[in-house]
Amino acid sequence: MAARTKDPGARTRRAAAPIERPDGPLAGAPAFGSDVVAAALRATGVPWIALTPGASFRGLHDSLVNFLGNREPQILLCLHEEHAVAIAHGYAKATGAPLAVALHSNVGLFHATMAIFNAWCDRMPVVMLGATGPVDAAQRRPWIDWIHTARDQGAIVRSYVKWDDQPASPAAAREAVLRAAWHAGTEPKGPVYVNLDAGMQEARLDAPLPAIDATRYAPVVSHAPDGGALQRATALLTAAARPLILMGRVSRDERAWDERVRLAERLGAGVVTDLKVGAAFPTDHPQHVGAPSLMLTGDVAQAIAAAEVILSLDWVDLAGTLAAACRGEPRARVVHASLDHVLHNGWSMDHQGLPPVDVHLAATPDATVGALLAALGPGKPRHAAPRHDHPRPALPGGALTTDHVASALKDAVGPRRCSLAHLPLSWNGASWPFRGPLDFLGSDGGGGIGAGPGLGVGAALALRERGILTVAVCGDGDFLMGATALWTAVHYRIPLLVVVTNNRSFYNDEVHQERVAKARHRPVANKWIGQRMADPEIDLAALARAQGAEGFGPVVSRPELADALASAVAAVERGAVAVVDVRVTGGSTPANSAAAAPAGKR
Repeated sequence: MAARTKDPGARTRRAAAPIERPDGPLAGAPAFGSDVVAAALRATGVPWIALTPGASFRGLHDSLVNFLGNREPQILLCLHEEHAVAIAHGYAKATGAPLAVALHSNVGLFHATMAIFNAWCDRMPVVMLGATGPVDAAQRRPWIDWIHTARDQGAIVRSYVKWDDQPASPAAAREAVLRAAWHAGTEPKGPVYVNLDAGMQEARLDAPLPAIDATRYAPVVSHAPDGGALQRATALLTAAARPLILMGRVSRDERAWDERVRLAERLGAGVVTDLKVGAAFPTDHPQHVGAPSLMLTGDVAQAIAAAEVILSLDWVDLAGTLAAACRGEPRARVVHASLDHVLHNGWSMDHQGLPPVDVHLAATPDATVGALLAALGPGKPRHAAPRHDHPRPALPGGALTTDHVASALKDAVGPRRCSLAHLPLSWNGASWPFRGPLDFLGSDGGGGIGAGPGLGVGAALALRERGILTVAVCGDGDFLMGATALWTAVHYRIPLLVVVTNNRSFYNDEVHQERVAKARHRPVANKWIGQRMADPEIDLAALARAQGAEGFGPVVSRPELADALASAVAAVERGAVAVVDVRVTGGSTPANSAAAAPAGKR
């Protein structure tokens, strides 16, 4: 049996969730600038605000506690600003809705930048409130306020947020918070940043602000495809003998999921999904081509090259996918439904290449699918030959692999509703069928590491009242960079299962060093140097237990794996956070992938 925590009081402590309500009477009306900001934040409807405390927003912190009573939003204390944004990102992946985050001055913003970039690349809404030392230099405390004040703090993140502002008065701050929430949650979604002057936060109001109806400042924006473009797209799709749908960034809405299935069956189209984004279509459906993967696989490439018409539903890297599959410009006519062009700028290349498109539908995938179904009208589904028999990977004997982990985890979860909030590079998409929109929530977005634990906590927060078991499968490097995000889950009683596929290495970079060595005719045997996390090996289960979670492992055999995962699932069902350290062998690139791991992804 793998090692685990022995703490008879743990269940009792978990049963009594920390309310963290303030003592004494609350302020009855806004009296300071930060009170106005807090009231505006409540008006947006965000239920939580994740933060690592900082003096630059001490005024706002006081308003959240002593004016709002730490309710609507309630504070989520985090141990690092990157975790705070990652938790909000994970929540958005499960719900499509933003949380708030407070970031301490320029220093907290610097900590958070990787997580902000992840949310930006993933097109996920996060409402971030930053702060600066007093803009009025005469109000600054010696030394500390000066190094925590920047001339243009928003410039640090302006190229990878949807909108930013630095309001100079309480009235302007109220408007900025409302505008920020509206921008974040309106398609195409993304993170936003409002920087609050410490002096403005702490100044007493000269007079009450006029009351407003906040709902009037968040108008609903609909994105329906143009009628003429829709007609051309419908004609192309109905005439095609071999239509193919590339399902990319779509919502977690169950009705939209059902409509995508109806559209594919109505057209008799093959369907491709990948692991960059959340589940979009049943991966064991007979019309699903191959298994989802981060990289292009051979069977998917063949289907793309053979298609007559391709419908892209906001597919990530459409240009690169088409070029790789077709070895140039595709012969197929391409219909592309996306609003992503609205966000493209000249700083980040996350917009990818410029794809060849014959019909562009400037609309959300959900709206596009609904409009196409209406245009097609009633009719029987077109017969389509099965594209793939979806076998589960064979499991070799010997050392454990990520495929062994997937198989044992599937058995341990059994019939429970489960959401995979994060998966490692080595995950084989054939190992676990996705049958609903919450079955898999997608990758981190920005291609770094360290987000997995925080994304898992945020998703688990969103799903804990829905009876869904949230699981984050992380590599060891990813876990180690983000491990202290788990303290927030333990403290706020957010049940979560984290499984670490631990190869004790930054193994994807071993693969890169092997390629370089071969290309230069140098010793491949040295690829491990500067990559392996050994001597000493890190006790990941102990890191979990140190934060109040239940730790299992290291697990080194198949019987231990089954036992540890069954115990961990039972612990999470009791309300715990559980971490299982599984020692796996090498391989960061799954066997079903025809392409190499992308450069820059560690």
